Amino acid sequence: MKKHYDFSKGEKGKFYVSENEIELPVYLNENNQKYYLEIASEKKIAMSKLINNVLSRDKDLVNMFVSK
Repeated sequence: MKKHYDFSKGEKGKFYVSENEIELPVYLNENNQKYYLEIASEKKIAMSKLINNVLSRDKDLVNMFVSK
């Protein structure tokens, strides 16, 4: 490791990505993945769009399982 590094030509914020732009990966178990892939394929839409639609419709159901 060097004793000194030269950052004089560095660019502040070059690799910054805001939290709103980050897409977090969601991992489905094998059964769910197969199920939703089949539906997405039949409807000719991306699986991520299908999952987002399902989650949007089921927010109330999810809230029932989350203790406040």
